[in-house]
Amino acid sequence: MKTKKYIIHLGVFLLLTACASGSKYQQQRAPNANIEKRVQMGATILEDRIIFRLFSANATRLQLEIFSKAFKSPEKLTRVLENSNQGVWQTEVSKSELQALGLWGKPFYYGYRAWGPNWPYDSNWKKGSDVGFISDVDNKGNRFNPNKLLTDPYALELSHDPVGPRFADKTVYATGEEKRTIDNSLVAPKGVVWFKSIQRSTTGPQRALKDEVIYEVHVRGLTMNDSSIPAKERGTYLGAGKKAKYLKSLGVTAVEFLPVQETQNEQNDIAKTTDGDNYWGYMTLNYFAPDRRYAFDKSPGGPTQEFANMVDAFHKEGIKVYIDVVYNHTGEGGLWDSTGNKAELYSFRGLDSSSYYLLPPDKKFYWDNTGCGNTVNNAVPAVTDLIVDSLQHWKNKLGVDGFRFDLAATLGNSCTENCYRFDKFSAQGTLNRIVNEVPSRMFNPAGADIIAEAWAIGLYEVGNFPWGWAEWNGPYRDTFRKAQNLQGIETVKPGELASRFAGSDSLFKDDGRHPESSVNFIVAHDGFTLRDVYSYNSKQNNKQWPYGPSDGGEDHNRSWDQGGDPAAQRQAARTGMAILMLSSGVPMITGGDEFYRTQYGNNNSYNLDSAANWLDWSWQKKQNDEASRFYRFSRGLMQFRHAHPSLRQAKYLEGQDRNNNGIKDIQWFQANGHEAHGDYMNSNAGFLAFRIDASEVQGESVDEIFVAYNSANSSVDVKFPILRPGKKWYRVVDTAAWFEGSDNFKQPGEEDAMSDAPYQMHPRSVLVLIQK
Repeated sequence: MKTKKYIIHLGVFLLLTACASGSKYQQQRAPNANIEKRVQMGATILEDRIIFRLFSANATRLQLEIFSKAFKSPEKLTRVLENSNQGVWQTEVSKSELQALGLWGKPFYYGYRAWGPNWPYDSNWKKGSDVGFISDVDNKGNRFNPNKLLTDPYALELSHDPVGPRFADKTVYATGEEKRTIDNSLVAPKGVVWFKSIQRSTTGPQRALKDEVIYEVHVRGLTMNDSSIPAKERGTYLGAGKKAKYLKSLGVTAVEFLPVQETQNEQNDIAKTTDGDNYWGYMTLNYFAPDRRYAFDKSPGGPTQEFANMVDAFHKEGIKVYIDVVYNHTGEGGLWDSTGNKAELYSFRGLDSSSYYLLPPDKKFYWDNTGCGNTVNNAVPAVTDLIVDSLQHWKNKLGVDGFRFDLAATLGNSCTENCYRFDKFSAQGTLNRIVNEVPSRMFNPAGADIIAEAWAIGLYEVGNFPWGWAEWNGPYRDTFRKAQNLQGIETVKPGELASRFAGSDSLFKDDGRHPESSVNFIVAHDGFTLRDVYSYNSKQNNKQWPYGPSDGGEDHNRSWDQGGDPAAQRQAARTGMAILMLSSGVPMITGGDEFYRTQYGNNNSYNLDSAANWLDWSWQKKQNDEASRFYRFSRGLMQFRHAHPSLRQAKYLEGQDRNNNGIKDIQWFQANGHEAHGDYMNSNAGFLAFRIDASEVQGESVDEIFVAYNSANSSVDVKFPILRPGKKWYRVVDTAAWFEGSDNFKQPGEEDAMSDAPYQMHPRSVLVLIQK
């Protein structure tokens, strides 16, 4: 199946898109205090043995196979597991047994075979036979097939992708009449066991989420086109860590990587086309393993150590590391035909399809509100255990500081079969277990930042997540795209602009959350770049390699090419960046937006593992082209935001005189200098300004900040708010095209003093003043 993320239009962008103790080795993970009663899953190395544990509620027999080599080499040892406790199967392999095979203390590989109701065990079964077979899938959704070697969901690394340059026939993983008897053990991916401890040298920053500027980027795309990185290190965790100083100088405080958990992407190297390619990585095969393709060191344990080293490199520059995680579906995809018999078995599906996946009443098929062929059944406690254990591994062992959850609305499901029911209140539900057991930084400064993409197909739960979660604010994006690009077509009232500028209190305040619950963005990886949203009227996804073709993609982008005027396009992009950095909440940009990057109009580039999708760093050799100018403007805005904590306040500003100085904490204005009240806020006016009282905010260097936004198609004369005695207004930002000669930004100490005369604001621009 395709590895794209499908998209539908719903008025917003929706993506279719008991532990053994005493080990000194990496493979054993210390349990979280909240889950000490759970057995430790996966491969646990002890002094004299290795314990293998696996969950399957419906299997009738599970068999472990151990290999000395991962590819085209037969197994060295087999062992049948025992069902020890409520679906947890277990076996042990002694040190002496492994020593006899030359495997103790050396890396080795393992996988599982599974039998169940649809294929009961028969002692006459041999690899490649159909002995015992009843059906590919039964009326309870079981899909057991002992001819398919399966990976451990708790494996800490995978040996290789199912298909790639060495082996490109994915049909060996399939069921159905023609494929069910193919034994794939020689070529199938396997879990990796190694004996070296993973080393880390840092702990992450404990800043509040409100103080972050997030940079969303692909770990491969970050450096593949960067000539400052040694060629062999480009596209790797090692290479990515070398961009930490750049991101710090830009003003980024948190880098958010698109999925880095193992996915099928070695296939990208088979041919330079888009056929079957998966660049973004939203088809996860294992939730613990760092993707081997992104590692410079691909030896067993190498990808994990290299990832940890990358995290250390960012931490040393004060930058948090977030990863985009995909617990809503897996890379096993959907069914191959309408009979329900044909499907790929890599791991979860072959181990216990009806436990790991949400099934409809006809259990031969899959519930799918992800657009990717399946939906993970997180209402099963063991599956939520898997999710929580995975998150704790990335945080506690590898140093990750936060997580962005793809299609997170699916994780609110409390219905185990035949239905979907969103429930944010259940203490044992996945949403609350995540924020309590990881835990959320909103509860504990040493915790993690927990961020939801709060939608999926037919689900839109923005503002409905439990306390402890932040959310991608889709309405924020939609509001400002409409205001910038659809004047005269759609109406955005000043009151709606005010709500978005002030942190979207209407979405988050009612359940006690604060502005940091709103992760604000104009664009994300899934859609146009910042430049393209102001340069194209519609998606351009049918171009040929390397710019396409890419199927799918949103058709309702709220984009506009500004009449084809390059100066107007640059101004619109500056205005979008300014709006983002001046709003309450947490700003997020996509990698390259700071230097005016384009994807040539492609708004669904999930399959483009090409130079068109990798960041192009050649702009750094130039001083006065549009990319370098836009970079200086973006850097100035980010640094301005960091310099002024009044833009990053912990609680919502409510228009109150909190400091008893006669000035409200926030005040809204019309262009004529009058306050903007109810009638104006509900009008069709295209202008709104606000003033923030910064005088009593700890760490502030100015008395007030004034931000004006003219979204109209005509200029407007703006009268500034009354000054405090002995103070003046100084201009920091004007995004209008006429100010490009000054990079549209004035550095601290170089701001322009303003007179009392009305200021002419150009159409579709933002003005920023400080009072001092």
